[in-house]
Amino acid sequence: MALAIKVENLSKIYQIGQFGTGTISRDIERWVALALGKPDPFLKIGSINKTNNDIVHSLNNLNFEIEQGKTVGIIGKNGAGKSTLLKILSQITPPSTGRIRTKGRIASLLEVGTGFHPELTGIENIYLNGAILGMSKIEIKNKLDEIIDFSGVERYINTPVKRYSSGMYVRLAFAVAANLESEILIVDEVLAVGDADFQKKCLGKMNDISKSEGRTILFVSHIMSSIKALCEESILLENGLLKLQADTETVLSNYLRPDDVENSHYHNSTNISNNTVYLLESYTRDEISKKSAFSSEEEINIVIKINKLVPIRGVYGHLVIKNRDGIIIIETDTLEQKNNIYDNDFVGVIDSLLTIPKRILKTGTYYVSLGLASSQADKFQIESLENFLSFEVSSNLTARDQKRTAVISLIPNWR
Repeated sequence: MALAIKVENLSKIYQIGQFGTGTISRDIERWVALALGKPDPFLKIGSINKTNNDIVHSLNNLNFEIEQGKTVGIIGKNGAGKSTLLKILSQITPPSTGRIRTKGRIASLLEVGTGFHPELTGIENIYLNGAILGMSKIEIKNKLDEIIDFSGVERYINTPVKRYSSGMYVRLAFAVAANLESEILIVDEVLAVGDADFQKKCLGKMNDISKSEGRTILFVSHIMSSIKALCEESILLENGLLKLQADTETVLSNYLRPDDVENSHYHNSTNISNNTVYLLESYTRDEISKKSAFSSEEEINIVIKINKLVPIRGVYGHLVIKNRDGIIIIETDTLEQKNNIYDNDFVGVIDSLLTIPKRILKTGTYYVSLGLASSQADKFQIESLENFLSFEVSSNLTARDQKRTAVISLIPNWR
């Protein structure tokens, strides 16, 4: 099958902090000095040369191909490089290195308001977006009624879009992107702004244009059930690197599970870099012993041990349990604690326990995420651990499952 997108050695690098001297001649002089290994001639007194720590690789040497007519999900944690990749593919920002080959016109829906002029009316923005895609006025006019009907904002179509709500903005933007003639459709996670009915409508539309019209779709979302329902293939990004490209089921399994699933011992963390509060130990157990496989008729206990090194006030943990589709099943800030986590003067280990009654969770694999935070202004977000712990629930456990110990894994490079 013909290729719609081919990415070769694609990288995007950003420099942290201020750069540029203000004039081209001085910028060239600085560049020549650095190229010759000499000190920066325009450093301020007391400053030092920038190091590699000032460089961020948002994308790092990506190589992949997408066949024409495929619907491909792009997933990864926040900061993985998903939106950067889409902006480069949409030609909004250039790559630092590498090359992209695309076949056909690209329509993109990246952020609320992207490609819309706030002073123009809804109908004027439809023509503007069509013109950007290279469509003629007649082509746009033939699609106009379909776009307006799908968006559901017919009453306000002659109103400047700056007066639209965010939901109306997204409705019209998606209607334009999906209905105008383009061979490639790129959709970021902006659909989360719309209501449930509109999200369902959008997913149905993307499924239709992929199967019936043979258009290629790239879809970014943190809602794993949407990725699973729509995308036959997915790409997993991690810290700017392409970790995996495969069928969606395989990619989701790799994304959701803890990194060190082969480690059969619960983890004791002694993180020196965090000198305030950190996760010391965590595991799942029944009433007696540690384990990671449970019957639906068993009570499940999640034990969280937090080490508080300084008398920082108002420390609390935000615990989330998701299924393998990424859907949140349980979410709580109120963990049972043997020691008072809110005690300003307390220093030491804080034991927290979340008990899940039997018959609450159905058969499947579940993943636990934990956020540590504090009401102290300068230490509000202490740590965020994504899918660091997993356990399984089944209706009938074998003897082998009964003897399994907890599969506990903290991400090796989580700090």
